[in-house]
Amino acid sequence: MIGDNEDAFVKRLFGNLVLAAVVAVVLAFFAAPAVAFFAIRSAAEASDVAGLSRLIDFGAVRQALRPQLVGRPEALAPAPSFLEDPIGAFRRQWEQQNPLQPQPDVNAYLTPAALSALLRGEGRYANQRTQAAATPGTRVEKPWPRPAYWSVNRVRMAVADQGGSRTLFTFERRGPFEWKLVHIGLPEGTAPLVAPQDRP
Repeated sequence: MIGDNEDAFVKRLFGNLVLAAVVAVVLAFFAAPAVAFFAIRSAAEASDVAGLSRLIDFGAVRQALRPQLVGRPEALAPAPSFLEDPIGAFRRQWEQQNPLQPQPDVNAYLTPAALSALLRGEGRYANQRTQAAATPGTRVEKPWPRPAYWSVNRVRMAVADQGGSRTLFTFERRGPFEWKLVHIGLPEGTAPLVAPQDRP
């Protein structure tokens, strides 16, 4: 009789442990993008370029920022093919190679200081930041991100400034629990120009 009780206790304990492990894995699976967001914020504040490189796909983010900084809605559309619109394709190719046309500095948004400002909701003015953190003793407002879209392989989080303008951060799954930032959506408007800076 005592042996039966011990067997039942062991089975119940094992079942509870398996259930707790499954719940922990599911929570970690869905919390991983938020963990990545806060890891990027922490690495940006610490000016940890190596850490940022592990958490951000800089090539994809640069490609996503360029059309937003140009300020023309047609730049957000896919380029026309030569067969569909030969004149439009030729015009776009010429505009991209025209050295007289000023190009926005995408890298100004990808420094640790600018990324830290973006993650705090400073939007298009983040490119003016030259220091990742304020002087010691001053309180820096760090708004919490809000989920804007959630799927198995892609998550979008929004950070709003005091005026309500939202900066969107899109994360893409690269492994069971690995997420990378692949897109930054800036609020509407124009950004002030800054001098070009080194790439991270």
